[in-house]
Amino acid sequence: MGIVAGLDSSPDFTRIVVCDSDTGAVLRQGYAPHPVESPDGGRPSDVDPQAWLLSLGEAAGGGLLEGVQAIGVSAQQNAVVPLDAQGNTVRPAMVGGDKRTQVAAADLIDALGGREAWAQAVGCVPQAAQPVTKLRWLARTEPENAQRTAILLQAHDWLVWQLLGRPIRRTTDRGGASSTGYWSAATGAYRPDLVELALGHQAMLPEVIGPADAAGRTPEGLLISVGTGETMAAAFGLGIGLGDAVVSLGASGSVMAVHPEALVDGSGMITALADATGMHLPVVTTLNAVRTLRGTAELLGLPDLESLSELAMKSTPGAHGLVLLPYLEGERTPNLPHTAGTLAGLRRESMKAEHLARAAFEGMLCGLADALDVLRARGVEVRRVFLLGPAAELPAVQAAAPALFGTQVVVPQPADYAAIGAARQAAWALGMSQGSLDARTPPVWQGAVAQVLEPGEELAVGQAVRQQFVAVREQTHPGAF
Repeated sequence: MGIVAGLDSSPDFTRIVVCDSDTGAVLRQGYAPHPVESPDGGRPSDVDPQAWLLSLGEAAGGGLLEGVQAIGVSAQQNAVVPLDAQGNTVRPAMVGGDKRTQVAAADLIDALGGREAWAQAVGCVPQAAQPVTKLRWLARTEPENAQRTAILLQAHDWLVWQLLGRPIRRTTDRGGASSTGYWSAATGAYRPDLVELALGHQAMLPEVIGPADAAGRTPEGLLISVGTGETMAAAFGLGIGLGDAVVSLGASGSVMAVHPEALVDGSGMITALADATGMHLPVVTTLNAVRTLRGTAELLGLPDLESLSELAMKSTPGAHGLVLLPYLEGERTPNLPHTAGTLAGLRRESMKAEHLARAAFEGMLCGLADALDVLRARGVEVRRVFLLGPAAELPAVQAAAPALFGTQVVVPQPADYAAIGAARQAAWALGMSQGSLDARTPPVWQGAVAQVLEPGEELAVGQAVRQQFVAVREQTHPGAF
């Protein structure tokens, strides 16, 4: 038996889990917030990466890592750390979904010849959050900092590099590289010309190594695995495989699934990411998920989502004919950036609060079912759906999701799956170094404790509700898909 640790450096905190390398059992845990805040109290767009190290040190305090033989690192995706030729930060890291870069994304799309050209080049179309778009913004807005930038790292790359004592060799993994906008999951290669297109000149990029490879050892001899992005680590921690999809319910929504091949999608709805095992992880994003529920709760004067769910359960499937297209912030899937939401089917008998509450849940889930269908249409097999996020626990979500998705729904018990995935990666690298595992076979860990929901007799009713949603969508936005 060995002991490994996984750390997840999210936008808000660092979580560390220490696990048995053979079973994945969590032995102990640590937590610390990130000591950063924007002037308005929200998440900042620029962060000194030293804050990540301070949080890591606090989370690992009290002997948490005693006896640990290997560490894996997961960190927020889309954070780019620009370094000069000596490895010093040129400016704070640019993190998160930075709205400052929306114009830069449009510039890049035009500069390469459109969305199809980007999809063919790297499997995704530039979005505001991506590192390649942030580089374009940097070149246009801070040209002196752009000119000084000689090395580009993401958050998990930078943390691994720091843990190793800042060696000359810098590494990353396929998953992290695939989210940059200048590495292709299909070819397994960087596109340095796209870095130059965005930044104005070439820069050194980390070496992409295999999922089971070690990035190196610390001066004290502790093994550090390659690391990966938060999305890939969470998928690895959940243990999803072929036939599994993950639907994540945040303010916006995302659908991802394991697939053996990279998908090229000229519409830009599919982002072709790589996963943490050597497979692929196509992702489809919706702009409106839980924000739809929160907006409806506010409209109805309800204090929280639990109250909205309780009200929705007083209605019946189909919400007495009410259909809500939840495109409150425009929409990405389908690509309708300037549209608004639509409420259809108003009749005297349907104008009740409980029916609007039910329509909000059904509209949100039907929008995510549309995203699932984008993947299914490209040959991605979906036999079961893992449903993540606090809203997944709501009774109204659990009552409607299996029938609307048309498949088994699994609601895992809340856990630090990104940190667990990082620890599992560390166990893989440790097993490789000891000769007990090979590069094709990750350690088999205990599956997530979960509630399993079946469509059952509700399937036909759910599919009728879904067809009603599609009919309203096609009438309102013909040819959107």
